[in-house]
Amino acid sequence: MIVPNQENIKVHFATTESMSHAICSIAADVNYGLGTAFPFVYKMFKNGKVDERKIIKQVSSKYKHYILDSGLFTLMFGSLKGKKDEAYLDKWYECLTDYVLHEQYTGTMVEVDCQKVLGVEKAWEYRIKMKDKVPNRIINVFHFEDGQKGLDRLIEFSDYIALSVPELRFIKKKEYLYRLANYVKNKKPEIDIHLLGFTEKNKLNQLSFCSSSDSSSWISGVRYGEVETNIGKGHIRTIKENILKDNFEKWLSVRNKFFPNFKIPTNTEHNAVLTFAAEQSLKIYNQYGGNQN
Repeated sequence: MIVPNQENIKVHFATTESMSHAICSIAADVNYGLGTAFPFVYKMFKNGKVDERKIIKQVSSKYKHYILDSGLFTLMFGSLKGKKDEAYLDKWYECLTDYVLHEQYTGTMVEVDCQKVLGVEKAWEYRIKMKDKVPNRIINVFHFEDGQKGLDRLIEFSDYIALSVPELRFIKKKEYLYRLANYVKNKKPEIDIHLLGFTEKNKLNQLSFCSSSDSSSWISGVRYGEVETNIGKGHIRTIKENILKDNFEKWLSVRNKFFPNFKIPTNTEHNAVLTFAAEQSLKIYNQYGGNQN
């Protein structure tokens, strides 16, 4: 369990690298969040300077449960994609763990799951070192490179394991996710399972024995001018002006109350729409995945 007396999966709202997005979800009364360490670790990586503002510590404290991603995916496959050698990722691992300790972040974090670029055993090296270095609860990630024996080894080692849903979709049929998650849970009933990048609302109930998932769909829809509600999708231009006004006031209230010293753009319409989108997504997850309190 990630919260006391948990009975169903908890969907974590991914907030990318934007603090404004985090404020939108907090203003919408979202209880579960996921953010990335990438911009903070990258700053340390490039110039050795630690961000002293304690942003992650402050943001994470506004949720019941928060997951900090290592930033590895962005580093390897995002805006900085390219060949990264072992020395490069060794330095990233050190900066990540040093940042977490300096930040005094005590929430859950995702490991440096480098199986696809440096191999399985290197991932195990980081995994064991991280467990010894930081006090945080760590999510260990299964990839197909690990194989069946690697999965069993990971289940034995870990108390919180992640399955990469986009990877499973690409390699296997849809039903494989349920079989794999079921295998993990049957092998170790007390283990927590996180579904990385899981956005299929109709499958939330089927996978309710998993502890957590994350989704950025509440943001991505708005990029294309759409907001999904529990009665279907609609264009953002159809949102009534008084609703946008109310949602921006919620956003502004959270910013002024909790983050008054941070310079955050007050893009009125964009933040109002995203706060509304977060509210609507929360209603959907309550309906399909169970109580998100």
